[in-house]
Order: sequence, then C-alpha cells, then structure tokens
Amino acid sequence: MNPTVSTTAAPARPARGAARTAHKGQQTRTSILEAALALASQKGLEGLSIGALADVTGMSKSGVFAHFGSREELQISVIREYHHGFESEVFFPAIRSPRGLPRLVAMYDRWVQRVSEELDSGCIYISGATEFDDRPGPVRDALAAMVQAWHDALRKAIDLARAEGHLRSDADPAQVGFEVHGLILALHHDARFLRASGAVERARIGFEHVLERYVTPEAPPWR
Repeated sequence: MNPTVSTTAAPARPARGAARTAHKGQQTRTSILEAALALASQKGLEGLSIGALADVTGMSKSGVFAHFGSREELQISVIREYHHGFESEVFFPAIRSPRGLPRLVAMYDRWVQRVSEELDSGCIYISGATEFDDRPGPVRDALAAMVQAWHDALRKAIDLARAEGHLRSDADPAQVGFEVHGLILALHHDARFLRASGAVERARIGFEHVLERYVTPEAPPWR
C-alpha cells in the first residue's frame, strides 16, 4: 500500500510548483503588457518593439520575446488590452443604465470622458487607425475588429432607443452612429492635436444637437 500512496502523493509538489510558476509568468506578462500599452499610447503601435519594451521594463529581449514571440503578437496583445480597458470604463458601466435613451447617453458621456482623459496619451483606436488604415495584415484586422465591436454596440444602443420609442422610428442606427462617432473624432483632434479649449463642451453640445433631430416626445429627460 505504501508505494501506491507514495505514487499518488509525489506529483502534488511539482503541480503546486508549476502553478506558482504559471502565476508568476502571468504576472510578468501582465506587467510587460501594461508597459507596452503605455509605450503605444505615447509612440503608437508602430513604436512598439521587443527591444524598446525590454529597455522600458529592464528585461532582456529574450525575456520579453518569451512572452509574446513576435512584434506582431505584441501589438495585437496591446490592442486587446486597450479594448478590455475601454469596455471596463465605457461599455460595461453604461449598459447598467436603463434600456433606450438613458443607456445611449451614458455610453456617449463615458466615451467623451475616456477621450478627455487620454489627451496626454492618445486613443489607440484613433491613432492605430491612422497607422494601419492602408496596411493589411493581422494587426490591422485585430484593431478593426475591436473598433467594429464598439461601433456595433453603439448601434445596438441606438436601435434599442428606437425600439423603446425614445428615438424616431425612421432613425437609422448607422447614420446616428456615424454622426456621434464624428463628434468623438472632432473632440480628439481639437483637444489633443490643437489643444483647443472648450472642446469637451462642444462635443456634448454637438451630441445634444444630434439627439434633438431624433428624439420623440415620449423620450425620458436626457439633458
């Protein structure tokens, strides 16, 4: 009986050790990814490289490479990490608002807040689109998928507002979404590039003007 007990018990220590190693590896990867996101926010996705990240983190190039394997994989991982942060700060809090116009307003307000907080770093959705708009490949595909996911969520919120009777039945979600997105692009350009004062307030007023064309008398208060 003793050999049987010994045989089943012995692997427990390596298993725990392997778990600790895996956990440590994940912590290291997370730290590298945070540094990579900060670097990409300042220098763009094209500014990312295994070597540059090794310098920032104080690691060896081989150490960084072991976690990501290639510059392309690193860039895609940063895009996904940025998207997760965007969802956490904008999308998930907003969908706790009631269906319809309140949810749409919450999504826009949080979007504006996110952009206004990124003036010293920049929005990877926007800067990445400028870098990769004419460069087919996995990085562009990953970035486009993340941006499209957000656009789809915005259009769904617009469609729900229409279904709730808060927006006119002839309001086209694609058109309303296009107009709203245009306000965000203008905000980013004015506030970050031109450093124009009052850009955030103009973005809010612009959104009010968009809604004024589409809201119904049955819509709840939204100003």
